Amino acid sequence: MQLGRVAKKHHIAMRKEDGSLFHEECLTRDGFDGPYTILYHENRPHTQHLATTKHGWKAPAAAPNQALAKRHYLSLRVDARGGSPLDARVPLLFNKDVVISVLYPNASDTAYFANADGDDLFYIHEGSGTLRTLLGDVPFTSEDYVYVPRGLLHRFILDEKTPQHWLSMECLGGVHLPKQWRNESGQLRMDAPFSHRDFHRPDLFAPMDEGIRDFVVKRGQAFHAFRYDSSPLDVVGWDGSVYPWAFPILNFQPRAGQVHLPPTWHGNFAARGALICSFVPRLVDFHPEAIPCPYPHSSVDVDEFLFYCRGNFTSRRGVGPGSISFHPAGIPHGPHPGAYENSVGHRETNELAVMLDCYERLVPTAAAVAIEDPNYQESFVE
Repeated sequence: MQLGRVAKKHHIAMRKEDGSLFHEECLTRDGFDGPYTILYHENRPHTQHLATTKHGWKAPAAAPNQALAKRHYLSLRVDARGGSPLDARVPLLFNKDVVISVLYPNASDTAYFANADGDDLFYIHEGSGTLRTLLGDVPFTSEDYVYVPRGLLHRFILDEKTPQHWLSMECLGGVHLPKQWRNESGQLRMDAPFSHRDFHRPDLFAPMDEGIRDFVVKRGQAFHAFRYDSSPLDVVGWDGSVYPWAFPILNFQPRAGQVHLPPTWHGNFAARGALICSFVPRLVDFHPEAIPCPYPHSSVDVDEFLFYCRGNFTSRRGVGPGSISFHPAGIPHGPHPGAYENSVGHRETNELAVMLDCYERLVPTAAAVAIEDPNYQESFVE
């Protein structure tokens, strides 16, 4: 896409009214071999001063002595609340590909931020606001996914009248659309469960000056501070395919079959070593003897994380909005006693949930242990 003013060709002079040059910046992926966006700045974009770090969240660390078990975390019990999104994340589970956190921010960011470790994908369980970036503004509201590409300067402006409860998936190998939904040119297929029209793209209001000069970069799980002399929001135009967006989860078009479909049919986004699925209200299986409830399964190659948003979760007892189930590879998991049998004859479900399956073992943090339901493992026994 393109917004604002750009030069007629890449890497040629684009001049202001006084004859001076706009400064081109290339935001690239995979070195210079992958997708990219080219921005045009009024000022040089690479003139930051070193400063003192005063923002950031605690890096994930493994909790000791975690035995293999099915686990249930109650994210509503997280006691680390408040602050800006840049400071408020509480990591719960992590591996070399993804860090899963929750946050309850209550103030807008007062510094600009760029995550140089990975792409950030948020699910806005509760709340609303605006993602402000070099490439423009992306408004968001509850039940939206919000995507921020690696290395993009941004800050979150919150609607502070609305309680905020977010799920954060920091994808250290990037986020992309699942290959099964794309044709050879990368376009979403006509039979994909969502289309390009379902993504809310940015609107460019720059150049602007918010009076903010602080800039924080996360690299190697550490936070590094810089300071600008002038506003970095001086982009007059850009074009490319790397940009932020919002995706309402209810824009995902669910599938139904004669019998129960595997979770891959609900795949919404992909990351290195992980698939992110959206379970939305839908019709269920229409074979007269179908069992709509998920069958017990041993997925020996993946750990399963599930964030419950709202609705009637027929396969589980004792879960509700904000609940997190974590089912590690190695032991079978499935519905609670009675749910499998009682689902026969159901024709629809109103559940809303976000799932992440990943190949590498997810490791709980001390913050996850502190909000764990100790009775969950035994709840699967009659």
